[in-house]
Amino acid sequence: MNDTSQIELASNWELVSTKKMVYYSFGFILYSYLLSSFTVNVFYFYEVEVGLPVDLVALSFVIFAAWSMINYPLLGYLTDRPFPWLSKWGMRAPWIIISAIFALIFYILIFTPPVDNMKTNPWPTFWYMLIIACIFDGFYTIFVSQFLGGFVNHFREDVERIRASVIMLIIPGIILVFMGFIWPLTIVYGNRNSFTLAALIAALALAVCIILLIPGISESEEVRARYLQGRTEDNKTSFLKMLKITFHKKNFIFSLVSFLLASISLSLGLASNIYFIKDVLRMPYYVSIFMAIAYFIAFMIAIPYWFSFSINHGHVKTYILGLFLTGLSLIPYLWITTLEEAIIVSIIRGFVDCCTYIVTMMILSDVYDEITLETGKHQEAMLMGIRSFFFRISVIIQAIIITSVHIVTGYNSDPHATQTPLAIWGIRLHLALFPMIFLFFSGFIMLFYDLKGEKQKLLKRKLRERGL
Repeated sequence: MNDTSQIELASNWELVSTKKMVYYSFGFILYSYLLSSFTVNVFYFYEVEVGLPVDLVALSFVIFAAWSMINYPLLGYLTDRPFPWLSKWGMRAPWIIISAIFALIFYILIFTPPVDNMKTNPWPTFWYMLIIACIFDGFYTIFVSQFLGGFVNHFREDVERIRASVIMLIIPGIILVFMGFIWPLTIVYGNRNSFTLAALIAALALAVCIILLIPGISESEEVRARYLQGRTEDNKTSFLKMLKITFHKKNFIFSLVSFLLASISLSLGLASNIYFIKDVLRMPYYVSIFMAIAYFIAFMIAIPYWFSFSINHGHVKTYILGLFLTGLSLIPYLWITTLEEAIIVSIIRGFVDCCTYIVTMMILSDVYDEITLETGKHQEAMLMGIRSFFFRISVIIQAIIITSVHIVTGYNSDPHATQTPLAIWGIRLHLALFPMIFLFFSGFIMLFYDLKGEKQKLLKRKLRERGL
């Protein structure tokens, strides 16, 4: 279906301006940066820079992730209701702004732990890490659930969603590249305070993004009415009933399992990056800037190609292809040893990663629309909570894999140590081999997904007819 016919189909829904999409895209900067920065830096920071024993770091991650697994769907459900005090400012916007502010505060606190003698008394640092991370995660949960849930409610037609997705790749992508310089240019191996400074600088930049996000998340009367549709006293759905409904939708299950496997791959790759630069390339962390620039340029060049590909072949086929290609792009990490090789691989990865990212929100929106039609109301924040529940499983698996590999291969947590060949091979395993396997399985699962073609068009028609 071309853009013209899709715009005609959208005549019963309010069309969203490009300007609003641009402002909305600033929320993706917070979403992506906080997630990647936490995943990339926290495990390394506490294991190597703070000196917390790796088994306690892993235990903290496991408890934190287990808490998040309960936290995510429950907070999504509790905040996904039309509270009277929200009516003046919107149903999602207040949650997004308030939670984003507090998430930034606790993001900084994560990198300011009390450090005593880790060999004799590591427990105060352990409990600090765990408690602050859990509080941070609670506010981040509300932000992500409401922000990504709002995407589905603000942008209703495929033509809007793909356009918004492209904007949210380009504008946040450019800004995230420059923000990606903060940590490499600020941190110094063996200097704990440099990590605190990097977190503070990043938080200030993200605070500006919160201000720019406000016009994007403002809700028109139609958006509020659509959100309130079906939310009557006799149409209340309990938390357990919502879980039952969602887990009876096969496309939701397939997309969720695929997301979990891809998230494990992503978490492992992000957390492994600093180990790869420090211990395999044996270079300062700032060289990651060159890899990031190469990745970004290739990613931006790939956007029009994969956009056209998704229009011609559908977003489901594009998504599946992207998962397999991304898995293949990780193979060279099993042997490369120089920065030049790493830059070449980054170019390849940037081009193929774009294939998946450009249509991810399309997949997410379709499966949520299917559940909205079933329940007769929008509850995307809770659905995002369930999705995030599975992401936290990926954090547990990431922590277990990295910890197990480091113990088995004898990784030396001294920030100035030279690793053994076995320890370096272990880093390559959790950087490349394991993530590649998870991505292949993720793509395979999506072969059973069938919310596409005429079935997806019929879903859109029914949603319009019911004012959803």
